Amino acid sequence: MHRLVLLRHGQSVWNREDLFTGWTDVDLTDQGVAESRHAASLLRQAGVDFDVAFTSVLKRAIKTLDIVLEDMDRLWLPVHKHWRLNERHYGALQGLNKTETAARHGADQVFLWRRSWDIPPPPVEPDDPRSAVSDRRYAGLDRANLPRGESLKDTTERVIPFWREGIVPALRLGARVLVAAHGNSLRGLVKHLDNVPDQDIPLFEIPTSRPLVYELDSGLVPMRRYFLTDDGGQEEITWPERSGPERSGPERSGPERSGSAAA
Repeated sequence: MHRLVLLRHGQSVWNREDLFTGWTDVDLTDQGVAESRHAASLLRQAGVDFDVAFTSVLKRAIKTLDIVLEDMDRLWLPVHKHWRLNERHYGALQGLNKTETAARHGADQVFLWRRSWDIPPPPVEPDDPRSAVSDRRYAGLDRANLPRGESLKDTTERVIPFWREGIVPALRLGARVLVAAHGNSLRGLVKHLDNVPDQDIPLFEIPTSRPLVYELDSGLVPMRRYFLTDDGGQEEITWPERSGPERSGPERSGPERSGSAAA
């Protein structure tokens, strides 16, 4: 059996302020730090250990990972950072208040930008300060690869090459893997792992700093997936075999838990 743990970063400053974040490099709040420490506690309590970790190049994910590894006495583990694990790029919405944006453009339109599968937000212009063009982290990338605004579909297509080229080889070598990233980049991994229907995956919530554990068979096909719970238990996730036209989501064995909306 192979074990993979997906961990969304703790609450960020812009999560707290209800702003579209995307690739903006904001820090954790004090609550986000506490959430990260709590995640480490849940992992220790469950007897989960790691051999290698992966994260994005955004500090809220990096710091979450550092806190978890420090509290688990695993700061010495190899850590691989990659831009493909970044959050979804919210384009010209980045830095805007979500409630005010809904009032300006309409709740239905904002819902489509946030919770559709293939509708991107308005793009950010290359000369906009919110663009990644002048960010040193991405200096080695072809500008054509730098997003100006992504749908969840775009984000998933950006993440999967790194899954195949970076994470899968580690799993096949028997490594126990931790991926600390973002709500939408992790949604992309979940969709790929579980072949989740397009209409279902945008509504799947990954709470901040709640470890999502995958147990994979020798072919890296999921056998089980579950959130670790505060009482030391497991909240099993099973996807319906068929999804109708109505908005739906995973079936959970325990009470529904939600985190701040991915941004």
